[in-house]
Amino acid sequence: MSNTSGANGKRPHATMKHVAALAGVGIKTVSRVINQEPNVAPETAARVWDAVHALDYHVDMQAGSLRRTGGRTQTLGLLVSSVDNPFASAMHRSIEDAALARGVAVFASSLDDDPEREDLAIRAFLRRRVDGLILTTASRNQPYLASTAARGIPVVFVDREPAPGAVDAVMSDNRAGAAEATAHLVRHGHRRIALLTDRAGIQTATDRRRGFLDALSLAGIPVAEADIVTELHDAESAHAAMAQLLARDEPPTAVFSAQNLVTVGVLHALRAAGRAHRTALVGFDDLPLADLVEPGVTVVAQDPHEIGRLASARVFARLEGDAGEAQRIFVPTRLVPRGSGELPPA
Repeated sequence: MSNTSGANGKRPHATMKHVAALAGVGIKTVSRVINQEPNVAPETAARVWDAVHALDYHVDMQAGSLRRTGGRTQTLGLLVSSVDNPFASAMHRSIEDAALARGVAVFASSLDDDPEREDLAIRAFLRRRVDGLILTTASRNQPYLASTAARGIPVVFVDREPAPGAVDAVMSDNRAGAAEATAHLVRHGHRRIALLTDRAGIQTATDRRRGFLDALSLAGIPVAEADIVTELHDAESAHAAMAQLLARDEPPTAVFSAQNLVTVGVLHALRAAGRAHRTALVGFDDLPLADLVEPGVTVVAQDPHEIGRLASARVFARLEGDAGEAQRIFVPTRLVPRGSGELPPA
């Protein structure tokens, strides 16, 4: 199979026939391997999968008769951190609303901050010949971008920007929001402030840690590495980490929790230790019912609806012919005081 581009400058799609030729088997064998049917020798299946990966072949889940005029399928692929995360679900709804207004369906999948899951989801989207992709990423590198570019499929990243300048990206101003949250605690008299955050390899966690350190540096407060806890991926791990901090002889007087699920875990730990009214807390990203607990949870609120709106606008602009340079769009955050972040040092 030739790798040269066609008349429109895009690389032609590999077909099952090309895979069969490269693997040295028949088309029916390729079909059986891809559909995971039995009675195929392991070495034969291995050759077929090697050919699939070498040719970047994607099974077309759409019958040819279902493709719209101009080669469009009227679908988008959306990859979010987790569909049960309130931030991700709000962003999903905003994108879905914009797409439905144009008669476009949205296929959504959860990332779970797993690079392997990310790769599988992208392959599934491409098999369905989606017209565009809106993605949250867990990977430091995105090898699939070469494939999407060759196929003319626009990609917009949301929440995280993996490759500055390479593709469009819409995200919160995480560093500035984290700095504002930390400075708020400093203004209320705190000098021993703990940071509990997500996995260090995730861009949002990195940016929020930088903002936390920016504010401490500006206030002349030395960093206590023991008060920075990373690699927290859910409420349970955050609960355990916060409990350990509170058990120290000199526990922190304030906490900046840099992710909404982490904030949930911190809240449970504070209540279990009887410290909910003694340890100040500011969380990054709002929570359902955060204003109904006592004290109310002070947060740095993101705007997932606006992020979704801007991301869908970018992908549709690309589909309509916008060939301009990639855009980096930062959506401002806002501090919402509710009580927990205004507690003075005990």
